[in-house]
Amino acid sequence: MKDKLSICVLDDEPIVGDRLKPELEDAGYEVEIFVDSASAIKRLDDRCFDIFVTDLKMEGVDGMGFLEKAKERCENSEVIMITGYATLESVRESFVRGAYDVIAKPFRIEEIREAVNKAKKRVRKKKSHS
Repeated sequence: MKDKLSICVLDDEPIVGDRLKPELEDAGYEVEIFVDSASAIKRLDDRCFDIFVTDLKMEGVDGMGFLEKAKERCENSEVIMITGYATLESVRESFVRGAYDVIAKPFRIEEIREAVNKAKKRVRKKKSHS
């Protein structure tokens, strides 16, 4: 098996991380959960994750700000936005700023799993070309 891909889940609602961590670990990913953007940004100083799953609306640095920092520091990574406030404008802005996908809350685990699997292919392709 190829090396395990890493996923950073950032959502200020702990239940999101509690739901996603076991599901993604069972699918073979290494997963770290953060409930505040400051901690997740600090972690970017130490390591890049292959895939980021982040909420859009949060205290402090919001999902858009985190998306920009993640893409700036981890250029081979993909970012999946999750939001309870999916408007055409927020979705469009997410893509303009480099998000791979946007998923509306409440989401089904299958939606996240499918987005992560598609992002994984793109991450592996980028890594093989760098």
